[in-house]
Amino acid sequence: MATVRNYDIPALRKLDVAHHLPAQSSYGLQVELGGSRIITHAQGSTIVDGDGNAILDGMAGLWCVNIGYGRKELAQVAARQMEELPFYNTFFRTATVPPIELAAKVASLLGGHLQHVFFNNSGSESNDTVFRLVRTYWGMKGEPKRTVFISRHNAYHGSTVASASLGGMSYMHVQGGLPIPGIEHVMQPYWFGEGFGEDPEAFGARAAQEIEDRILAVGPENVAAFIGEPVQGAGGVIIPPPGYWPRVEAICRKYGILLVADEVICGFGRLGEWFGFQHYGFRPDIVSMAKGLSSGYLPISATGVSSEIVETLRASGEDFVHGYTYSGHPVSAAVALRNIQIIEEEHLVDRVREDVGPYLNAALQRLAGHPLVGEVRSLGLLGAVEIVAEKGTNRRHGAGGQAGPIVRDHCIARGLMVRAIRDSIVMSPPLVITHEEIDRLVAIIGAALDASPAQLAAL
Repeated sequence: MATVRNYDIPALRKLDVAHHLPAQSSYGLQVELGGSRIITHAQGSTIVDGDGNAILDGMAGLWCVNIGYGRKELAQVAARQMEELPFYNTFFRTATVPPIELAAKVASLLGGHLQHVFFNNSGSESNDTVFRLVRTYWGMKGEPKRTVFISRHNAYHGSTVASASLGGMSYMHVQGGLPIPGIEHVMQPYWFGEGFGEDPEAFGARAAQEIEDRILAVGPENVAAFIGEPVQGAGGVIIPPPGYWPRVEAICRKYGILLVADEVICGFGRLGEWFGFQHYGFRPDIVSMAKGLSSGYLPISATGVSSEIVETLRASGEDFVHGYTYSGHPVSAAVALRNIQIIEEEHLVDRVREDVGPYLNAALQRLAGHPLVGEVRSLGLLGAVEIVAEKGTNRRHGAGGQAGPIVRDHCIARGLMVRAIRDSIVMSPPLVITHEEIDRLVAIIGAALDASPAQLAAL
């Protein structure tokens, strides 16, 4: 581990309140708490805050630090690239070496017809690119009426205007007058919340049928694409029932609409394959990705595009007038390429599929009998624990949505960083997490549940 600097944490917390606006935060609560928890250093699967608390990072940062913290190889690659060429843009028929090499590598991992890659800086920007690209493609194809996107309620596709609109989170739509026109939302394949007691496969078929019903309601000639996360991460680790994705793909093909896989969370080994669509066996036309692309070490995202779409753009002779100053940033691309090499060298994708993914699933089953637990579910290194008011049901405490934060706070106090999403605790640990750390993760969640009944009963 690198030498840790001696920070003045009280002074930093005051500066945090005085000047820093954290992402997706209550700024009133920031003041009330006297500033944010300040993370100063990390190693492996453990982060350390300014007060010296070592915390097992059950969220891999924000679903992203796949290879774990403290990788000197990535710092060395970044330094070497900064010395050689810290920046040049990809506008005006120029490019640099790292994004070209990275694009070829990502294309090889995507496989098949997904042989082209456009670089951005975040998952939100990747899905903004999807939005622009899809509408541009249909215009160049001579079908400009195809502008409508179909997405799902409770989906998360980012925080920019277009990507937040593509997402289906109503609390985000309230701010800023979203969603923008041309986006339709249908039910999510959330069996525990919306199909409890129903045969899971029948529920999956019903959820997929809503997509077809909406296509017909809007008019197939007006629909451009369906976008979905293979597993909805920020929605609560919503793992679709068997048969859902093959049905969705068949519907898209039936009506000739594009199928977009949002792999921002699921990509780069999280589900035990390089991408979630490979786990489920469907064939997208476009893939958005970020997070695990660089394991969060530097900002970078990508949009994988099919050869058919690119050939249409090429044949048009027009510019695709879209891009960012830092599209294909050479330092970020160099770090991302080395990150992928580490995932390959250490066989981390296989490790998730064959070892730690099944181990997490088995470990979470220890919580299944807890009186507050309605369901545990996991796939690869994504997991969730549903909190209920009555065992054997999906009935929530109080009005619903308040149980997760209570249990989460007990987890953090005991040295585990997890995320609360409504009435669930979700996790997405680094791909390098050990069996011992998984055991500790599950034990802390159990202890947090044991500590919560009085608070939950008061809701």
